[in-house]
Amino acid sequence: MTNEKAVAEKLLQINAIKLSPQQPFTWASGWKSPIYCDNRKVLSFPYIREFIKSEMCNVIFEKFPDAEMLAGVATAGIAWGAMASDQLKLPYIYVRPKPKEHGLSNQIEGFYEKGQKVVVIEDLISTGKSSLEVVEVLRKAGVEVVGMVSIFTYGFEVADKAFAAAGVEYRSLTNYATLIDLAVEKGIVSAEQLNTLLEWRNAPSTWG
Repeated sequence: MTNEKAVAEKLLQINAIKLSPQQPFTWASGWKSPIYCDNRKVLSFPYIREFIKSEMCNVIFEKFPDAEMLAGVATAGIAWGAMASDQLKLPYIYVRPKPKEHGLSNQIEGFYEKGQKVVVIEDLISTGKSSLEVVEVLRKAGVEVVGMVSIFTYGFEVADKAFAAAGVEYRSLTNYATLIDLAVEKGIVSAEQLNTLLEWRNAPSTWG
């Protein structure tokens, strides 16, 4: 079993990924979706949490060996970034969606220095918009973003193009194609549902 498949299996095992082609979910963007990925659920399952954390650390260590610091994306990426930085013994910061409206008005929390090489930690990548906004905040602060690691990605072309345009390399522990293949293999998804899931994947913004 590939690591991507193993991660997808863990997510399915705890129902972190919900498949509902007949009653689609509505995303914050307004898109209708037959799938919803809630990686926050993993935090409640210690052994699966440990497995995902270890996989994330392996990817960071192998793909971004020059990383000097990790940066979690608030809110879902904060815990994963903290756990991975602890295992890798790297400094850690996290980035808010916007500056605090009180106190020091920080948007980046933690100590960092200009020029430090940072890997951003996300839980999920869809269009890539919010993830790349964090990259821009970090770059404006003077740190060097060397890459991004997420647990799951939908693999949308719009995200691939956005990351390429921003000059950011990213890796995900698992992805939509692997998940759907596994769901079919396990009999979780029927042939009819598979067609729906593939149609949505090809045109998510106009589906439903």
